[in-house]
Amino acid sequence: MDDLIIKGRMNLPIMTKITAEARRVSSSKEENNDLSFKNILDSAMERELSFSKHAAQRVSQREIEISSLGMKRLDDGMRIARDKGMDNALILVDNTAFIVSTKNSKIITAINSLELRGKAITNIDGTVIM
Repeated sequence: MDDLIIKGRMNLPIMTKITAEARRVSSSKEENNDLSFKNILDSAMERELSFSKHAAQRVSQREIEISSLGMKRLDDGMRIARDKGMDNALILVDNTAFIVSTKNSKIITAINSLELRGKAITNIDGTVIM
């Protein structure tokens, strides 16, 4: 008897009591959440470039001078590398090479032009020349 009742109900439409208006409101809330997530992600990616402890030591040891314009160009190079999908990039600014992690906006190391001669740079995803 129960089987007959269950089989008879199988052909009935399932009602969820969610109206079309409720679906529109729900989807607009999801879009707003996506926008706020996008804003958060964009602001996180706008972080300024910082030096790792190792990079700060190398800049000091190698007597590398970086002007505010040089830092701006280095920051622009990091953004270009990030936009191209590079995680670790070699950025050349003036006569100095910087290895930059675009994931955390950090300069990993710095090499002046004298120490670049005859060196191979590995474990990078690409190069940006500024």
